[in-house]
Amino acid sequence: MAYQLNELNYRTVTDPRGLVEEADARYAALVEQAADKIAENRKNSPIVLLSGPSGSGKTTTAMKIAEALEKKGIGSHYVGMDDYFNTIDPATTPRTPEGEYDLESPLCLDMDLLNLHFTQLSEGKRIFVPKYEFSRHMRIQEPSKSIKLKKDEIVVFEGIHALNDMITSQHPEAFKLYISAQSDVVFGGRTVFKRTWFRLVRRMVRDYLFRGSSPAETMGMWANVRRGEKLHISPYKEKADFQFDTTLAYELPVFNTTATQLFQSVPEGIERFDELRSVLPALQLFGHIGEELVADDALIREFIGGGIYGT
Repeated sequence: MAYQLNELNYRTVTDPRGLVEEADARYAALVEQAADKIAENRKNSPIVLLSGPSGSGKTTTAMKIAEALEKKGIGSHYVGMDDYFNTIDPATTPRTPEGEYDLESPLCLDMDLLNLHFTQLSEGKRIFVPKYEFSRHMRIQEPSKSIKLKKDEIVVFEGIHALNDMITSQHPEAFKLYISAQSDVVFGGRTVFKRTWFRLVRRMVRDYLFRGSSPAETMGMWANVRRGEKLHISPYKEKADFQFDTTLAYELPVFNTTATQLFQSVPEGIERFDELRSVLPALQLFGHIGEELVADDALIREFIGGGIYGT
């Protein structure tokens, strides 16, 4: 899908509320389609595997799907696969070509425990979901939650590696969902804002507002994030039973002012600085829409805050 820059800018000025509402309605329809397909598959498996690259809106989407299923009389549980991270061990944790810990690698996850838990849930047994403390890069003893599925309940496991062969080959009956920002913005027949930049802007804003990361730190991580996506996420997206685009037509006008300031603050010389130098002028092609028009349950509240699902 591609958005036309001139149409977006026209709507930003003449009908911003309508632009926001239409985009949210389109996204809500995709959530409803996903919920319908999950409901149909629950006779085969109570497991849902939700994957997508960083900045796709996986957490909000998982929670919205849970709400849609609840309306159909189907209970759901949510598990973030990050809690299955292994404790960092200098001897075993995978590393990047530069020698840093490669936290984008699926080998950072306890795949044996994940697969065991999928099997136990399918057999009606109780599992104890581990708890990972990112500040100390270690798993702690106390579990984050316990789950035992009742009739007409499903569990959504959300994580960037949810569609990896190490999982799906052992549980092919699980419902597989892939989401990402999949739209470009075009003008005069050429792309002026790439789909991957939507996710970079989302991350830049969220990391600064809620994760204590400077724009330079986020940009510094972006190279390894993109490398990890190409190696460990994108190759498996075609395994999904359903894919959908989480790009919202109005999000760049909402992000614009904050994102421009953040991108301007990144010093020269940082890795992928050439990409940043392309994103910054592209941002300035868009107008402005105030956050007050964004609903408190909108997907982009995951990145700008003020939403009902947290950040």
